Amino acid sequence: MPQSSHTTVILGGGFAGLFTALHLSHQNYSHPIILIEQRDRFSFKPLLYELLSGELHSSQVYPHYQELLAGSSVTFVQDTVESIHLNQCRVTVTSGKVFDYRNLVLALGGKTTYFNTPGAAEYAMPLTSGEEAIALRKHLRYRLHQAIQTQDIERRRLLLTVAIIGAGPAGIELACTLADLLPIWYDELGGDADEIRVVLVNRSREILKGDVNSHLRCTVQGALKRRVVPVDFLFDAVVTKMQADGVEYQQNDQTQILQAGTIAWTAGTTPNPLLMELPILAQRRDKRGRLVVTPTLQLPDFPEVFAAGDCAADKNNPQPPTAQVAYQQGKAIAHNLQRLWQGNSTVPVQIQMRGTLMKLGLNEGVANLFNKVQIKGQPGHLIREATYLQLLPNSAHNRKVTTEWLTDELFQRDRPFSHMQLGQTPWLSGIATIAAGLILATPLVWRAAQPMQFQQNFSWTGVPTLLDQLAPSSH
Repeated sequence: MPQSSHTTVILGGGFAGLFTALHLSHQNYSHPIILIEQRDRFSFKPLLYELLSGELHSSQVYPHYQELLAGSSVTFVQDTVESIHLNQCRVTVTSGKVFDYRNLVLALGGKTTYFNTPGAAEYAMPLTSGEEAIALRKHLRYRLHQAIQTQDIERRRLLLTVAIIGAGPAGIELACTLADLLPIWYDELGGDADEIRVVLVNRSREILKGDVNSHLRCTVQGALKRRVVPVDFLFDAVVTKMQADGVEYQQNDQTQILQAGTIAWTAGTTPNPLLMELPILAQRRDKRGRLVVTPTLQLPDFPEVFAAGDCAADKNNPQPPTAQVAYQQGKAIAHNLQRLWQGNSTVPVQIQMRGTLMKLGLNEGVANLFNKVQIKGQPGHLIREATYLQLLPNSAHNRKVTTEWLTDELFQRDRPFSHMQLGQTPWLSGIATIAAGLILATPLVWRAAQPMQFQQNFSWTGVPTLLDQLAPSSH
């Protein structure tokens, strides 16, 4: 049976879709809310590197939707969208169920694209979900075990080489993580960590090209060189083919092969194919096929439909595909849906970019606050994780994860590796703890003196949440 025509249907459980649903529920939205997502778990994409390395647990970064939506008014449907009928206000899913809607939210996200590179889909490993992070971790562990058991030097070199395709933020964060992590794992097996090789393969000479993080290029280049195993670069290399044990590429008009036991793909995504089937004119799409939206994130020809994240393109106010943007879009769509049901007009979405964050290795990161102040090293790492933990959906889950993380960071409890394994002395580890304490102590003073200003300026960073765990305010 079709659902009630008063229903709001949300397609996709990524940041934009999930937060639209949660904000509607928190607003006591008086109409049915249905969230349709094919996976049973939410992947907190910015922290997938921590899931890969074991710095955070799967329950923290890869929680079940049923857990996140418990106690809300959202109905979760685990199914795959088969077709979207905009003219009939109807959605069908693979199981055969039909959902009629009054309002629709398109938040289907993107799909990994291999640009028709032969062998890429078979042999390259993407990192866009918790499932893929766990699969990559298992594969890397297996390669290390194979390497420690072989006496063939050439075979071992191949098994211990990781090729990462793409030098955007995802490729750089993965390269930095693995260049610190794999030497630790291999050393635990009794291997020579210096044999590990991580190679960043890029079609141009410029890392972070055209990315919102491009101004961090110098910081990133230094971090790539300072890892436990320095990251190698293979620039101006156009990948032409992949096979089980290597990458074929063209460089300086010559075809060469990089032998590698692991190939990770971070070179790009494309909008969900379902978008191409919608009755939307070509002039209502951008060059990537994303749907052009109004400043209120509505489709011009279908105002009952909202689009966000990788589905949407606002040509007059383009936004980078980041978690903080999707989070704010979800909140804004929920607000506008509430306004519609109250008989009010929708209002333009105001996206506040508060800087960028990057992981640059184990216990190292950079927080570029408001694109003006760079905080690097372990302080940058602490701010990055605190900021993302603040964005975790469901306040109860947020508090639990934040407290666990802070305890692990400051007291090194239940860590999968220690600072000692990264070559730090106890003295340096103590200095790091003191530095973390100073980072948290300074905001405490500010909060006590000017609580309203503090909340307004730092609510996005996650620092207020951390402070609430350590020293709850009187109110």
